[in-house]
Amino acid sequence: MKAIKKELALLLILSVLLTFGWMPIASADQENPMSSGTTYVLLYIDKPDSFLNGKQVTLDAPATILKDKTFVPAKFLGDAFGMKVEWNEKTRTIEMVTPTNRIIFDSDNKSVWINGYWQKFDDAAAIVNGRLMIKLTWLADYMGAKYTYNNELRRVEVLYVKSMKGLYNPNQGNSKPVAKFTFAKSSYKIGEPVKFVDLSYDPDAEGIAKYEWKGKQETYFTPGTYPITLTVTDAHGNVSEPYSRNIVIEDATYLTEVEYPIYMKPVGSFIKTDWSMLWGNFWELPQLPKQVTEDSSRKLLVSDSPEEFTQKGILYQDDIEGKGRLYADHVNGTKENVTLAILAKNTTNKPVTVKTTNRGEVWPSVYANLIGNEATVDFLMADPMNETLTIPPNQTFVYRQFPDFYPGQGVNLFYDVETDGKVQFSFVASNDVTPQSALSLPLLPFTGHVRGTFPVSQVNWNIDASTFTSPSRIIIGDGQTADPFQPGFDPLRKMAVKNEGNYGVVYKIHADKPRKMAVMILAKGGIFKGPFKINGDIRLVPESGVLTAFDGMQILAKTTGKEDSLDIEFSPPAGSAFPIDLIFYPLDDRGE
Repeated sequence: MKAIKKELALLLILSVLLTFGWMPIASADQENPMSSGTTYVLLYIDKPDSFLNGKQVTLDAPATILKDKTFVPAKFLGDAFGMKVEWNEKTRTIEMVTPTNRIIFDSDNKSVWINGYWQKFDDAAAIVNGRLMIKLTWLADYMGAKYTYNNELRRVEVLYVKSMKGLYNPNQGNSKPVAKFTFAKSSYKIGEPVKFVDLSYDPDAEGIAKYEWKGKQETYFTPGTYPITLTVTDAHGNVSEPYSRNIVIEDATYLTEVEYPIYMKPVGSFIKTDWSMLWGNFWELPQLPKQVTEDSSRKLLVSDSPEEFTQKGILYQDDIEGKGRLYADHVNGTKENVTLAILAKNTTNKPVTVKTTNRGEVWPSVYANLIGNEATVDFLMADPMNETLTIPPNQTFVYRQFPDFYPGQGVNLFYDVETDGKVQFSFVASNDVTPQSALSLPLLPFTGHVRGTFPVSQVNWNIDASTFTSPSRIIIGDGQTADPFQPGFDPLRKMAVKNEGNYGVVYKIHADKPRKMAVMILAKGGIFKGPFKINGDIRLVPESGVLTAFDGMQILAKTTGKEDSLDIEFSPPAGSAFPIDLIFYPLDDRGE
């Protein structure tokens, strides 16, 4: 007999475990736990049919009479009233929490603990069909519900009014804040921005200091119903009751996952992606038609080899007569501090004036991307200047001298100059940059980087950005037909060269009557950091750090479709890799 009783007890416990694994039949006012509400329940003795707020529910264990006492289902009523009734696996007990009581049912030991006081299990509860049943009188005694029993109909009528929780705490002399929100509309489409309407407040008018959301997203890309919960905290640290609502996402698309950040993120934003998304949507876009003209009115002297010099000497040297641009990018590879200087030698028998009209320069630094970015920003800003230097016949002056830079540091510089006679410019790295000493230094050997004089220092691209209807691009710095590297000549080696990367060249990209669109940059060659000038405004790419190939894009500009033109100015920054794509993405009125 004892063995049979033990088996029955095990079966009973298993039944209880299964009972508390099922989902609640109903929950009380989940969207507003602060408000009051009425729950109306009809139970029939020994009949599975019951009614919750007018809706029929079938029970596994209906109300019943045991030893002249009426018992009702605890879990069903607890869920209906919004009270906790849960199985605790660790303690092998059932816990019920009502507004005023904490009750522990221990069927193993035939005990019930009510707010810490013991009561015999069989006097208070029973297990029927694996379901916990409680005495009918408990509805009034511990759950705060009113009930009537109709003996003729064998029916229990239960009325429970959930009272509003008080906010004021007299011990603190302060009230808890109230969390509440709603949505601007009843449902949203896939990829449609969700507009939250904050209705939270603090009864003491101290304001809300902190918002904590669970499940909140600015948009959703899968249809369905999603719960969102808000908790707020006031300035005194009082925390509100959680407030929850469900948002419904329709099975209809407003914006795709690719479109959404392009439409919704502001100019300057970085759109993080992955390789598959880039490859599938942006890697081989069609190119926008463009008309190319080259400006050869200003020759370009590029001193970038040896990029890292290991001895003192002359880095590059050539003549300018008229307009010219001086460009240098070098790293101190010696083991001592040196000075970089540009010497200007008048090779004529009359005075020559050198006028500087624009410049971009940066103090020595170990950050290659930084110095390239800073110097290019400085140059593209094109702050008006008119510095002049008059050099007597056959004399050499120091045109520019930089502060000493330490081993491992680099410099980058641009200068636009105009001369009224022939001037030889020499880029020199030395401790002594007096003309007589510096010009006697050796010419340093070519080491594979760009060096030479190039007739073209500006390219003009007129693009058609008014009629395209699908994402398109222009390519910068591929060295192919899209953007060939400029040819030139290195007088020190006496050979034709190419400006691989087109460093020192300014691109002026112009579009008449551009359509509504977003313009983005995609780094394809490697690390990139540099500025663009968009309709006169400098845009840093990126705002901080560097872009790397394949990890995302940055939004450079957005047009409304009402502008007369779009003008983009750019010069390849030192330390960055190429090619890059400028992506032109057509937009419509979505997202407004």
